[in-house]
Amino acid sequence: MIIIELFLTFFIIGLFTIGGGYAMLSLIQTQVVTVHNWIDENTFTDIVAISQMTPGPIGINSATYIGYTVLETAGAPQPLCILGSFTTSLAVVLPSFIIVLAMCRMYYKFSNNTVFSGIMSGLKPAVVGLIGASAILLITPENFPDWKSWLLFSAAFLVSWIWKTNPIITIIAGGIIGFLIY
Repeated sequence: MIIIELFLTFFIIGLFTIGGGYAMLSLIQTQVVTVHNWIDENTFTDIVAISQMTPGPIGINSATYIGYTVLETAGAPQPLCILGSFTTSLAVVLPSFIIVLAMCRMYYKFSNNTVFSGIMSGLKPAVVGLIGASAILLITPENFPDWKSWLLFSAAFLVSWIWKTNPIITIIAGGIIGFLIY
């Protein structure tokens, strides 16, 4: 049945895609247009355009629209088309959900292990360094922060570090102050 084929196809796409929705588009196109010939190239392009305009991740949006369109093209009734949308959406996110769930279970299982704790403690500075490196790479001559941005950043950092304020409150306050300053 086509719903099972859709599920398996999108499950495999979700399993082997690393890099988010845009990275998954070429694999979706290959499977849906070339391998299975469920839709044509123009329909796929339209689906990608609609997926970009609607809120949410483009990979899941594309899977949702493709699940519906494939069954609609096959002449299925609307409730079955909606089931196709649900099936492809579930299939594309299920591998990530399973992997994260397994990682959480492993974390809780080994959290008291001294070797594991040491590894995790060593990873914390590495993560901070990677985030900092990303921030530095984003600073170009065109968007180099001015003194007001540095002042706002310093204030947010100090408020978070000294008073341990909630990050959401810090972000909202920074947004309001930034709006007023600029």
